[in-house]
Amino acid sequence: MKSFFALSMFLAVMVLSGCSNLTVLDPKGPVAEQQANLILFSIGFMLFIVLVVFVLFTLILVKYRERKSGPEYEPPHIEGNVFLEIVWTVIPVIILIVLAVPTVQTIFALEEAPEATSHKDPIVIHATSVDWKWVFSYPEENIETVNYLHIPEDHPILFKLASADSMGSFWIPSLGGQEYTMSGMMNELYLQADEVGEYRGRNANFTGEGFTEQVFTVTAESEEDYEEWVEEAQNAPKLTQEKYNELMLKGHTEEQTFSETHLQWVDHGMDAEYATKVRNGESTDEDDSSEMDHSEMNHDDSEKDSEEHSH
Repeated sequence: MKSFFALSMFLAVMVLSGCSNLTVLDPKGPVAEQQANLILFSIGFMLFIVLVVFVLFTLILVKYRERKSGPEYEPPHIEGNVFLEIVWTVIPVIILIVLAVPTVQTIFALEEAPEATSHKDPIVIHATSVDWKWVFSYPEENIETVNYLHIPEDHPILFKLASADSMGSFWIPSLGGQEYTMSGMMNELYLQADEVGEYRGRNANFTGEGFTEQVFTVTAESEEDYEEWVEEAQNAPKLTQEKYNELMLKGHTEEQTFSETHLQWVDHGMDAEYATKVRNGESTDEDDSSEMDHSEMNHDDSEKDSEEHSH
């Protein structure tokens, strides 16, 4: 009982002392709220199970403890109990069902835009992780930013996630759970901010010594302020392929804004080798490669014609 009491006090202190700093349990959007509710439900249900187990454990210790019944006393032997065996087989199945049903429902619900704002067309943002920075492309607005985001409040955001190199993890704790970014593959994630404010995002997957500073800021603002920012950003310097190739090199960089996006040259969800080619000094221009293939074909044809002429 002393050990149980000490364990309970320790857990209570650990949980309560960190409640004010648990960002994931202080949601600022519908996606994060659904996930927080699922987390709290799961924790509460499992704590209830732990409490029941400890109560039964205590009762059994008290009821079936060793008594002074004489040295010749031997407790009766019981072989099998069908009822008990059915009970301790069915109970775990029920526990799994109770946890699985809301989990599956939440997973499928998060595959679509939040229901409250599903009537609005989502803003599409391509989020690309690079060692060690984040590149965000707004294809509809023709804007590209580095290490920061602007989004309107109460508006669904569809993130199309990819990586230019190693596998990362896109995570804005206040707005929702993490989703992996991988080169040559595109993942999608719906998020939404219900409150104006500034939130922190980061790479939650270890990608080397510089990943600790692979962070970005998310500014959620009113629709009017967001439109003003879009207009201002569209007047930023144009993104050139040479400048974008510089971003493919490993290292950190400050916040940057460009008009145009890198999607006109490469979609990292389809091309897993672009960053590697840049770092190795190889050509990344598909037109050059296609012209090279065309010239090689012409060269082969001319050689064939020469051979036929000589014969």
